[in-house]
Amino acid sequence: MKNYTTIHNIKDFSSTIKETIELKKNPFLFSELGKHKTLVMLFFNSSLRTRLSTEKAAKHLGMDVMVLNVNDAWNLEFEDGTVMNLNNSEHIKEAAGVISQYADIIAVRAFPTLKNKQKDASEHVITSFLKYSSVPIISMESATAHPLQALADAITVEEFKTKERPKVVLSWAPHPKALPQAVANSFVEMMQNRDVDFSVTHPEGYELNPEIVKNVPVNYNQEEALKDADFVYVKNWSSYSDYGQILSQDNNWMLTKEKLGQAKFMHCLPVRRNVVVEDAVLDSDQSVVLQQANNRTFAAQIVLKKILEEL
Repeated sequence: MKNYTTIHNIKDFSSTIKETIELKKNPFLFSELGKHKTLVMLFFNSSLRTRLSTEKAAKHLGMDVMVLNVNDAWNLEFEDGTVMNLNNSEHIKEAAGVISQYADIIAVRAFPTLKNKQKDASEHVITSFLKYSSVPIISMESATAHPLQALADAITVEEFKTKERPKVVLSWAPHPKALPQAVANSFVEMMQNRDVDFSVTHPEGYELNPEIVKNVPVNYNQEEALKDADFVYVKNWSSYSDYGQILSQDNNWMLTKEKLGQAKFMHCLPVRRNVVVEDAVLDSDQSVVLQQANNRTFAAQIVLKKILEEL
């Protein structure tokens, strides 16, 4: 693996997931692999699980880790040909080149503007690092994708499934803020590559990018969609067609114990209790959100391992 900025950088999903589950049994088995190697983690927005899990994963492999909150330090310029006489003091060309001299792998986390669909779709932050860095790049979330989260999600489904082909439903839920489509996008793409009965449910107007959803069934009736589900993944996202807008905050879409049925509950966290999902679900044995969060470490570790093996 040269980079990990999309789930499609994974060559074999089944073998990678199987290898990761085995890796969990002995996380320090490859602790010499990353010895004298450095991971630089760049955060263009705040992080809890992603930061801690990725750092832990790197240390399992013997790597040194450096963390930089980029927006706390300076504003990078990403456009070519600009006259830099305003706030941005360093261009990505120099920044990426310099950081590449300090790092063996660079991990980058950036959010969308949710204002300019074309700019967000261009993935200008991740794409710029891929273009100007001389070392491998890992996406710790970007404007349109969260491949580390999607891999952790797939591992969680594999560990908790009780039938060969489980029914998995991604459900929209209300939220007071406009959130990106990144987690939902990558989960959809991941489930398309797994042997599951997969569908998406959301109110009208919250359709995701059709180039990502493709032929995945979409149901506008949440209760109907969730019937007999084995896994229910709940996530809010803002409108894609009316880009970045909140079209509805319909509380009827909050997930309840009754609607969950016998399914396992999944969420990437953080989650707003009694807005996205009621306490009765989160506090039940059906919730696997903590196990899902734990798998973030091993998703990052398997990615780092595969990149280190090719350095």
